[in-house]
Amino acid sequence: MNKGKSITFNTLIHWEEFRKRIIVEGIITGFFVGLIIAILRYILEKTNILVISVYKILHTNPYPLIGWIIFLSLIGLILGIIVKKEPMISGSGIPQVEGMIIGYIKVNWLRVLLLKLIGTILAIGAGLSLGREGPCVQIGSSIGQGISRLFGRFRVEEKYLLTCGASAGLAAAFNAPLAGVIFALEELHKNFSPLVLVSSMVSSLTSTFVAGELLGIKPIFNLKNLAVMPLNNYLYLILLGIIVGLCGIVFNKTLLKTQDIYNMLKIKSHMKPIIPLIISVAVGLWVPMALGGGEGLVDTLSNNSFSLKFLILLLIVKFLFTMVSYGSGVPGGIFMPLLIIGSLIGNIYGTVIINIMHINPIYIKNFIVFAMAGYFAAIVRAPITGSLLVTEMTGSFSHLLALSTVSIAAYLSSDLFSNMPIYESLLERLPIKKEQKSITANKKRKTIFEMPVCVGSSLDGKKLKDISLPQNCLLVGIKRGTHELIPKGNTKILAGDYLVVLADEDKATEIREILLNMTQR
Repeated sequence: MNKGKSITFNTLIHWEEFRKRIIVEGIITGFFVGLIIAILRYILEKTNILVISVYKILHTNPYPLIGWIIFLSLIGLILGIIVKKEPMISGSGIPQVEGMIIGYIKVNWLRVLLLKLIGTILAIGAGLSLGREGPCVQIGSSIGQGISRLFGRFRVEEKYLLTCGASAGLAAAFNAPLAGVIFALEELHKNFSPLVLVSSMVSSLTSTFVAGELLGIKPIFNLKNLAVMPLNNYLYLILLGIIVGLCGIVFNKTLLKTQDIYNMLKIKSHMKPIIPLIISVAVGLWVPMALGGGEGLVDTLSNNSFSLKFLILLLIVKFLFTMVSYGSGVPGGIFMPLLIIGSLIGNIYGTVIINIMHINPIYIKNFIVFAMAGYFAAIVRAPITGSLLVTEMTGSFSHLLALSTVSIAAYLSSDLFSNMPIYESLLERLPIKKEQKSITANKKRKTIFEMPVCVGSSLDGKKLKDISLPQNCLLVGIKRGTHELIPKGNTKILAGDYLVVLADEDKATEIREILLNMTQR
């Protein structure tokens, strides 16, 4: 047996072993992710209480105000320095994770892990309108990458552990294991691979269990007595979906425009985080409810009745403050802020509908919850993840039909205007060097990956002999349900099949992109 065949044979054997070991490695990843995220959540919870206390003091005694502004400016300077040192920790972190899975980005996982933790605590802890969930995804993926390096996995195999860590991070951040899994499938991999499903499931469940043991398992939003929306009111839900879908377009375009404005400012990059922190002082003094991610704001909206004018004011301030906070490039996500903005839109919409159409006021909570899911679907363009996420965060599955109705309506209305998913737009703006867009591995190494065949794609229903596969790859198997077929010239590829492809590792990213177009279009 010559050397080339030996490498191929060893790669095939290694892949089969990896498929079995990935479950154990997913559990290990989930354990460490759950532990780290629980610590992060605890610290952010305490810093949030501290910031609220500071602004209560400043309301009654303005003398410490100058000292507080200087303190926030120092935090902004520190944030600017660490982001300049490691640009890949800026913003949410989800676009970076997507870029790593695609193969466009390479990072130092330990440096990203440590600096992302520090940056997230400083930015969100200081009161900026940012969410912890995006950073939790990037922190989780960094832990997954570290475990991959520890076990000496191939680059393509490493992507599965990156996904495990990312899904575990989202699950632990929200106490939402199902949403973590669906996020991995719908947003990160954009296909429902059995291997991704199982590995991310065990990782998400493990991280949720660990975080729950340390912090307690309870829904993020404490919404009690949430009535089931009757079917004769679903027309109002469709209208709500259309409205939040259009509002989602405004969110995406404004967020990208804010980044452009920051880039045009003629100040040093490491000074830019000072801007939103100074603005946060005004927000904290006059509209303190708009500070931070806003986890407690949904409960406040659900359990209290506010005037329409105040709700509109809070919506405008929260929206603009989120844009200013995220646009500065500091570590922090948009998951929670966009959910809060969605809840405010739902509250305003519900208040108007109840007053005009005289429906039961008890359903105001429903409009708040459903608008969150719809707004998420319009912005992220992941309606399944949005529906499951909000369902798990509220702790009730009895509203899944209504949630899905609003999410689909929002998704379609957003799609009608070709609204690009926000994380794809942000990924395109990352400072990715051209030389990073190929995996610089040993050319003699081989790797294996699976590609699902979608209904109506160019491969659906064709025989292998009629297909021109990319160079530097070999189709070594076809998974059809529980059976595994040996590819032959007359073998017909069907929708739902998984193609098992052997490729040179240095060409794997390029080959995956070509096959992705062939199997999905």
